[in-house]
Amino acid sequence: MCRSKNNKNILVLFGGCSTEHEVSLQSAAAVLEHMDPNQFRALPVGITKEGRWLRYLGPHAALPGGGWEKTGPCIPCTLTLDRGHARLLWLDGSGQAEDFDAAFPVLHGKNGEDGTIQGVFELAGVPVIGCGTLASALCMDKDRAHKLAALAGVAVPQSAVFSRGAAMGDIRAAARQLAYPLFVKPVRAGSSFGVSRVECEEDLAAAVQAAFCHDSEILLEEAVPGFEVGCAVLGNEELTVGAVDEIELAQGFFDYTEKYTLKTSAIHCPARIPAQKAAEIQAAARTVYKALGCRVFARVDLFLTPDGRILLNEVNTIPGFTAHSRYPSMMKAAGLKLPALITRMIELGVAAQ
Repeated sequence: MCRSKNNKNILVLFGGCSTEHEVSLQSAAAVLEHMDPNQFRALPVGITKEGRWLRYLGPHAALPGGGWEKTGPCIPCTLTLDRGHARLLWLDGSGQAEDFDAAFPVLHGKNGEDGTIQGVFELAGVPVIGCGTLASALCMDKDRAHKLAALAGVAVPQSAVFSRGAAMGDIRAAARQLAYPLFVKPVRAGSSFGVSRVECEEDLAAAVQAAFCHDSEILLEEAVPGFEVGCAVLGNEELTVGAVDEIELAQGFFDYTEKYTLKTSAIHCPARIPAQKAAEIQAAARTVYKALGCRVFARVDLFLTPDGRILLNEVNTIPGFTAHSRYPSMMKAAGLKLPALITRMIELGVAAQ
């Protein structure tokens, strides 16, 4: 298929086989809407919940809500992965193929943010707009990410890890040692799926069961006093750090519903903290970003305690780009609006190859 001489073809993947499928649709719609058509030609490919790959030729506005599959047009497709000559092959009998210069996974959660899709493109020698295979896998794994961050000098919450089949008595003993309240989390999951705040031992078993629905390993983690702050990081060798933001909670914790509706919470950007403390948070975010091998972009989430301590919460290698999303808001507050941000991400992804 022909292309403009100067434009790069960017394969944009959305949807996916994860519990965050719907969020991915919203993020991808924003990315596609703000991608500079004078520099890039987007090739949107939707992955259904069942795992079918479809070359999407319809309007971007149909992505949020899932209407894209019905409105179409959608062409079944697959990848050819010959190193140095990867292409998107249409499976409609036409034999048509589209070359692409880089892949931009806008896929949240498992099978999109955990290194699996990144590995496919790295195998084929295709530049990935975002973190690579190893960093994606490490950041998705809360336990291992915390261990590496601690070795780099960034504090982390106290925790205990258990695999499926662990004795409930051992889990209860670890919970008592950590003390209530505490959090029970899947080791590898996103958007707070399977995460529970547990106030007493009577609620522990149900929380453990819910977490194991999302992963084969779970994490018991102390409830850190204070509030959550975040830091958007952009770059490969030279890093640009966005304004620090702050999550204000009226009740509970920042679960999936709160992240995408803000019913009882608010996000303040920039955070309502002293400039010196914000600088410390930005420095910690840079340290974590480098320690985990991140590149192009990621959002580092941390805790700020009442006594001024900074502890790592988690790293999101494909943060949201929805109307409520924190990453673009933090970069906008630092002077980089979404169209320019997406252009810079693509440039960094191609350069990182």
